[in-house]
Amino acid sequence: MRSVDTLTSIKVFRQVVDSGTFVAAAERLDLSTPTVSKHVMHLEKHLGVRLLNRNSRTLSLTEAGQVYYARCTTILEDLEEAELELGSLGKTARGILRVTAPTWSAGRRLVEFFAQYRERYPEITLDVAFEDRVVDLVEEGYDIGLRVTNGALPAGLIARPVRQIAFPIVASPDYIQRHGAPSRPEDLINHDCAGIWGLDSWPLIGPEGKRDVPVRVSMRFRANAMIALGHAVALGACISPLPSIFLNDPIFKASLRVVLPQYVISEPTLYIVYVSRKHLPLKIRSFIDAFVEFAAKLPESRPSK
Repeated sequence: MRSVDTLTSIKVFRQVVDSGTFVAAAERLDLSTPTVSKHVMHLEKHLGVRLLNRNSRTLSLTEAGQVYYARCTTILEDLEEAELELGSLGKTARGILRVTAPTWSAGRRLVEFFAQYRERYPEITLDVAFEDRVVDLVEEGYDIGLRVTNGALPAGLIARPVRQIAFPIVASPDYIQRHGAPSRPEDLINHDCAGIWGLDSWPLIGPEGKRDVPVRVSMRFRANAMIALGHAVALGACISPLPSIFLNDPIFKASLRVVLPQYVISEPTLYIVYVSRKHLPLKIRSFIDAFVEFAAKLPESRPSK
């Protein structure tokens, strides 16, 4: 390494501290361990102070190192934000866009939206993860999250409400022909019910609002993925609350019928969430605008009576 770039050395130093070892930092930066060591030594020589206490097994920040690390982190974050701001000034959205969404949304309609978005912005690469857990956007490096919740969202995120998504109670025509349809909520105790919540009673919302007492059901099948419940209902195995978007999905449309149409188990709000930044990259802004436009054209969330 004939000459050392101080800015690169600063980035390497931060990675060493974040990684905990020179070896781990070298692996993340795709550098050799001796090169990483030389960058840190360059900074210490340049500053005239020792930044790290290190031995063969561990390293720790000196007092001077703690001050320098804090200032370096601020400077590098400001630099990254400036680069994002300048990049967003371009006329074309480009780059990798990482999105996280619940598994039940992985139906044909949303996939059609992704295809249309990619056709509109061909320089975007979509990296979509469907999973039923609350993903930490910052920690796991996602640009956008689609969240459906009745509760509060984590602090530090911008959450744009898009629409409500009702969860009506649904059965297949085959199930109804074999077992009949419940005519009132109390009839659910006599049917084969399924759910993702693992509850033996459902807190229904009806014409009178949320019922004071949840209705008891006979829970015969539980699953941790809503798409699995959708297929179970479509095959005639059970009755279950499902997101209303399933009712208009070509895969399920012919196989699902709403029972107890005046009731839903929940009406959470669909949000599009992203990390709070003053200047959004064009790839994120374009996705948000396109998704809000797409969601507005979806059929009404609450099924007709």
